[in-house]
Amino acid sequence: MSTPRSLPRELLHLAWPVLIAQAAVMANGVIDTLMAGRLSSTDLAAVGIGASIYAIVFVTAMGVLLALTPVVSHHYGARRFAEIGADVRQCAWLALALSVIAFIVLKHPDPLLQFSRLTPEVELKVRAYLDGVAWAVPGVLFFRVFFGFTTGIGRPRPVMAFNLLGLACKAPLNWVFMYGHFGFPAMGGAGCGWSSAVITWTVATLAWLWCRRDAEYAPYGVFARFDPPRLAALREFLVLGLPMGATFLVDVTAFTFMALFIARLGPETSAAHQIAANVAVFFFMVPLALGSATGVVVGQALGAGDSRRARHAGLLGLAVGCTIAAILGTAIYLGAVPLARAYTTDSKVAAAAATLLSIVAFYHLADAVQAVMAQVLRGYKRATAPMVIYAVALWGVGLGGGYLLGLTDTFGAPRGAAGFWIAGVGSLGIAGAGVLGYFLRISAVKVGPPHEPRQ
Repeated sequence: MSTPRSLPRELLHLAWPVLIAQAAVMANGVIDTLMAGRLSSTDLAAVGIGASIYAIVFVTAMGVLLALTPVVSHHYGARRFAEIGADVRQCAWLALALSVIAFIVLKHPDPLLQFSRLTPEVELKVRAYLDGVAWAVPGVLFFRVFFGFTTGIGRPRPVMAFNLLGLACKAPLNWVFMYGHFGFPAMGGAGCGWSSAVITWTVATLAWLWCRRDAEYAPYGVFARFDPPRLAALREFLVLGLPMGATFLVDVTAFTFMALFIARLGPETSAAHQIAANVAVFFFMVPLALGSATGVVVGQALGAGDSRRARHAGLLGLAVGCTIAAILGTAIYLGAVPLARAYTTDSKVAAAAATLLSIVAFYHLADAVQAVMAQVLRGYKRATAPMVIYAVALWGVGLGGGYLLGLTDTFGAPRGAAGFWIAGVGSLGIAGAGVLGYFLRISAVKVGPPHEPRQ
């Protein structure tokens, strides 16, 4: 194994391809929002609500599969290369099972739709969107297995390349499905979901063909043999992955139910919220990429038995993440009005969105702290304590506080969508402080190379 790079160089090496890859994924959402917004506020609201429901299902399943990244990075740091291929094959079985569950849930979304009290027109469009995007789940989850594998061994650039390919296809395929070209019916906003399905299957297929043929993946033996599901191996993934998935479920349900509650305030308010959420999620890619890179470095260092390097990597990732977040938050605050106007031609929606974006500026800073620290803790294979912290902060303070501030007169006149975003800032601040404190405690303990997942 080559001599490890310095921490700043290693984080940069891993972070910038992940950033571009994640930004490409989020840019798909931006394209959907921009193109749906040009159709009507109803289509924009339907795509936003449908994407929120999809996020609940997909992100939870993805969170379980993210257990592969720390497992692979620990093996890589300890030079247990043969074990990497075996774990990737087992994770593929897990992705298959999760795909079936997610598909069924998206095809039967009634329990989720009942919270939003949608108008019949919007609900019809939401269901049509979910019918299409349900077919995207298997492709995107199998690609996530590839992501966890190649990122864990320190090769994030292929993920970047495939995500950029998917992004290049997004607008043309949206155009085909939304407006009805080449013999396809005009689906309106629902076409965004069907284009996503085509793209995810294409990208996943190409990624695994690349993995099979690229000589640099050969030492890990992913395709060396066929393995049936092994309960012991799957259990190890679930011990680590289920708390991760639950954490993502807490995070995304807090965000999604926020959108569903805001939908009660009408299509214009819902559309304004969708713009603010889209900006928040897009900028979130920066700390997410940095956290992903930091978590891999931490996992590889722990696999090699270097606790000191792992702790220093976590602290460096946090410092860089907070600095960048402060810069981006300032840019969002100062550019709130032109940014909102770029999303919609509706002056009322743009004005409401600009107000929310001024709050998103502070939301982003709090989001950056928890994003980096949560992924650092995954590098330590710690998932249960963060899950509890997130449940209390995001559900209790964020969603509960948002409901009280936004829809009731408990603390004065209802603040509408702004009340939810204000509560969101407070909840992320609490979550960030909690996971940071937990990291400082566990990283002070010297550990040797772990062989089994720990909570």
